[in-house]
Amino acid sequence: MPDEQLVEFLELTGQSDSVELKVTVPESEHYGVARSLGFDVLDAQIRQLFFFDTPDLALSDAGLVLRARRIQRRPGDVIVKLRPAVPASFGKALRRNQGFKVEVDAMPGGFTCSASLRERIDNSDVRQVVLGKRALETLFSKEQRRLMSHHMPEELNLGEVAVLGPIIVLKGKFDPEGLGRRMVAELWLYPDGSRVLELSTKCAPGEAFQVAAEARAFLHERGVDLEGEQQAKTAKALEFFAASLHG
Repeated sequence: MPDEQLVEFLELTGQSDSVELKVTVPESEHYGVARSLGFDVLDAQIRQLFFFDTPDLALSDAGLVLRARRIQRRPGDVIVKLRPAVPASFGKALRRNQGFKVEVDAMPGGFTCSASLRERIDNSDVRQVVLGKRALETLFSKEQRRLMSHHMPEELNLGEVAVLGPIIVLKGKFDPEGLGRRMVAELWLYPDGSRVLELSTKCAPGEAFQVAAEARAFLHERGVDLEGEQQAKTAKALEFFAASLHG
């Protein structure tokens, strides 16, 4: 990491709640990596993800991501995410909100800071919105709508936002032998048959460098390619469904 990036990384982590270290695996290596890490897909939880944006992705371009998840055997949730985020721009009241999180995502080749405000909702509520039986704005809390309004382009309102999805995600948490910490595997299944497999682990900001070194050595020993091109799961989903709206 160049010195100027190192300074920025330290500044961001010093103001963040956590660091998530992640890497995406080339599609041709998915099955081999799952075997080498001892991950059993039958342990994974099924999630159905929907994003909300305009056909030209105006919200994404403004750094705003709106997402709802329906989760197997658990309540769903709805998230307002800002990426990139400036930690110092958020007030104390928002930082104290239990559903609010500032996190640095670090992956081979770079890092970014994001902020998200999450609320639990019923899976059926998401379904009603997707089916057009309920207004989208009713999914979001007052605090979420307030955060959204500060970052949404002035000319837009939620009535102009389309449903983008769904994406089926298999998510599993496991404790790979030899690492000494929990890892998460997310397999995103796109409607065109393509897949993105992401491996990740979270840590406290002060542990980031040590955990990154340990995780890198562990994954390298098990044949995981850490130098390949990284894939952005959300960006890929948004672009795919936005293109389908243009037909």
